[in-house]
Amino acid sequence: MFSLKTVRITTRAVLCAALFGQCLLPAYASTGITELAATAQDGVITVFYPSDTDAVQIQHGPFHLELAPEGRVLAGNGRLVIMSHGSGGSPWVGVDLATTLVKRGFVVAMPEHRGDNYKDTSAPGPDSWTRRPGEVSRAIDRVGADARFHDALRLDKVGVFGLSAGGHTALELAGGSWSPARFAEHCQVSTHLRDDFAACVGLDASLKGNIFDDAKLWIAERVIRHRFADDVARHSRDARIAVAVAAVPFAADFDMDSFRHLTVPIGMVVSSDDLWLAPRYHDLAVLAVCNTCTVIATLHPGGHGAMLSPAPVFATGLEGSLLKDPPGFDRQQIPAVNDKVADFLEEHLRPD
Repeated sequence: MFSLKTVRITTRAVLCAALFGQCLLPAYASTGITELAATAQDGVITVFYPSDTDAVQIQHGPFHLELAPEGRVLAGNGRLVIMSHGSGGSPWVGVDLATTLVKRGFVVAMPEHRGDNYKDTSAPGPDSWTRRPGEVSRAIDRVGADARFHDALRLDKVGVFGLSAGGHTALELAGGSWSPARFAEHCQVSTHLRDDFAACVGLDASLKGNIFDDAKLWIAERVIRHRFADDVARHSRDARIAVAVAAVPFAADFDMDSFRHLTVPIGMVVSSDDLWLAPRYHDLAVLAVCNTCTVIATLHPGGHGAMLSPAPVFATGLEGSLLKDPPGFDRQQIPAVNDKVADFLEEHLRPD
């Protein structure tokens, strides 16, 4: 016998199905995975989606992943989330978050950013940041045009999640404005080059606290000033982006005033012990002025690589020291953070 509560739930399910595809989602058997081939302009796009095809164990490098390659596509919640990887990144260290989102019914697409991915690190930094928003927008177009996903998606509202350099991309797509000249201004000895050296120079060098530091600072300042003098503002707002999540984003080159009057909700994931991007110049600086920003999670103590999950085997040397988990960090909290990210995206991608 139906109770009043049952009638209400059933009615809501019917209305949700009519308006949005589904709100009371089925328990999907697996996470499907496919790739959209690279084009002359863009790299490969890796797509994760709800499927009822049995998952198998596949291996990518050190990662053993339970996925359904080319599995049958199921209708989910009708929404697409683009994940923008960090500098030199890959899809495989974002599989845990992607799987969490797929379980909520999202289709998740990860474009491979040209010149700034794990196969090609020839053009990171402002050169890549200039290209990335266009790569994200074209990824939305390509996934939406694919026959397997066309009828399962509504692209009037799309979410974006970005990590590190991908966080920079997410902030720009949400309405932030930046320029290479602001990057150069931040990375001068007279401003913040010394105390944000890793953010400015990346893996090219590090300060050791010895007699060679002054020479490194002198060289870095002149190279940066020469390469990044362009003061033309970059602002690539995509009107389809209805919500953004930025995790440990590079943000010191943004015009902070551009965050005072945004309309797009932005969720932030902060790592308190980030050695690559000093938080006070990046995510904390954005949070101090942003009118639509919300802190989804603060990882304490958390490093720059805290949200990489499954976690890579961090390399030795400079890269490992900048990415590895600090002492006392508990990776068991990451699934709960992934759920909070999914909650935030779900809240803002519901039908009107």
